[in-house]
Amino acid sequence: MKVGRWLPWIYATPMIVFIVGIFAYPIATLFRYSVQNVGASDVAPSTFAGLDNFRYIFTDPLFRTALLNNLKLFLCVPIMVALSVIIAAVLFDRPRGWKIYRTLLFIPYVLSIPVVAVVFGYIFEYRGVLNTAIRAAGLKFLAKDWLGSPSWAMPTIMFVIVWKELGFGIVLCLARLMSVSEDYFESARVDGARWWRILWHVTIPQLTPAIAFYAVVELINMLSWVFAYIYVMTLGGPMNSTVVSEYYIYQQVFTSNVIGVGSAAGVVLFGIVSILIVVRVWLGKKVAAYGYE
Repeated sequence: MKVGRWLPWIYATPMIVFIVGIFAYPIATLFRYSVQNVGASDVAPSTFAGLDNFRYIFTDPLFRTALLNNLKLFLCVPIMVALSVIIAAVLFDRPRGWKIYRTLLFIPYVLSIPVVAVVFGYIFEYRGVLNTAIRAAGLKFLAKDWLGSPSWAMPTIMFVIVWKELGFGIVLCLARLMSVSEDYFESARVDGARWWRILWHVTIPQLTPAIAFYAVVELINMLSWVFAYIYVMTLGGPMNSTVVSEYYIYQQVFTSNVIGVGSAAGVVLFGIVSILIVVRVWLGKKVAAYGYE
C-alpha cells in the first residue's frame, strides 16, 4: 500500500533531480550576487554588500516606478478573464463557424512576442497604420502618439498584451465548458433563465477552476513575461513610463553593469512570483475541495 503511494514519485525522481539541478544553480547564484558588489569587470574582486543592494533598489524611484507599472499591467487580468468567459460562453453555444472563430482567436497566443511587438509597433507609430487610417476617415482629433506619449504608451502596451493573451483564456474556458454536463444548462433553460442569467449562475460557477488558473498564470506573466513587449515597442520610455521590473533588471545588469543591484531586484521579483505560485497551488486545492475537478 505504502509502496504504491510512493511509486509515482520513485519513477519521477530522476526527472525531478534533473530539473532541480538545472534551476538550483542559477537561483543560488542570483541570491549570492544580490548580497555582493558585483560589476561586469573581472579586475575588481566582488565584495560582500549585505543588504545594501536591497536598500538601494527600494530607495530608487525608478524601481518603484517599475513595480507600479507592473501593478498597472495587473489591470489586464480582469479584462482578459471577463472577455474570455463571455466569448467562450458565446462559442459554447456553437454559432455558425464557431470552430473557425475559435482558431482565429487562438492564433495570436501562439505568435512570438517580439513579432507581435514589432507589428504593433509599426501600427501604433505616430505616422503608422492606425493614425493614417484615422486621419483618412476625417477623425484627425483621435490620432494620438500612442507609443511616444507617457499618457498613452502603457495603455497601448496593455491593449497588445490583452490581444495576444486572450486566446489562451478563451480556449481554456471553452475546454472546461465542454467537460460540463449539458443537464445544468438545459435545466436552467427549462426554468426560463435567459442567456445572461445562465452565464452568471451556471457558466461562471462551472468555470471557477479555469478562471482561477488563468488569472494567477496571467498575474505571473504580468510580472515576469512582458520584457519583450517593452524592449521592442518602447525601450522603457517615454520618460520611463513603461519601465517594468524585468526591464529595470536588464538596465542594471547589461547597461549600468551593476550586477549586484540587478540581482537584488531579481530576488524581489522571484519572491513575488513565488508567492503567486503558492496562491495558485492553494486555489487549486480549494477548488478541488469543492468538487469542481
